[in-house]
Amino acid sequence: MKRSIKLVLAILVVLLLGLQFMPSYKNESHKQPSAPFVAAYPVPENIESILKRSCYDCHSNNTQYPWYARVQPVRYWLDRHVEQGTEELNFDEFGNYSNRRRRNKLSAIANSLKERSMPLKSYLLIHHNAKINSRDSATIVDWINRIDISGVN
Repeated sequence: MKRSIKLVLAILVVLLLGLQFMPSYKNESHKQPSAPFVAAYPVPENIESILKRSCYDCHSNNTQYPWYARVQPVRYWLDRHVEQGTEELNFDEFGNYSNRRRRNKLSAIANSLKERSMPLKSYLLIHHNAKINSRDSATIVDWINRIDISGVN
């Protein structure tokens, strides 16, 4: 019995070590974004700062990876979140969206803030500075509402 447990543990260790050599998706671009959010709309500096601090890690082409992202299977889990996040909304490519898609994304941002569903709670566990307080949330939602009302494209 003890021998089989040791064998299973040894196999698990080898598998975990082998995982460290698997290539991973790295969401880092050193190029300037071709159509960023801030070029699509006149974004006040305070709102841009909040969005960059709280949203850009998962919703842009430049994720700031924490130290533990180098360890598999954590890296795989983070990669999936970032990939899903940029597929849903990418601030670096926002200017390439159609006007309809932009309005839908702005509405989705406002709804996510009202419902407090973003940033993800799992992200906030480690990134405490990404938390969006109710005042900042209201500021962003009010700005989004003004964008929609004014018809800025």
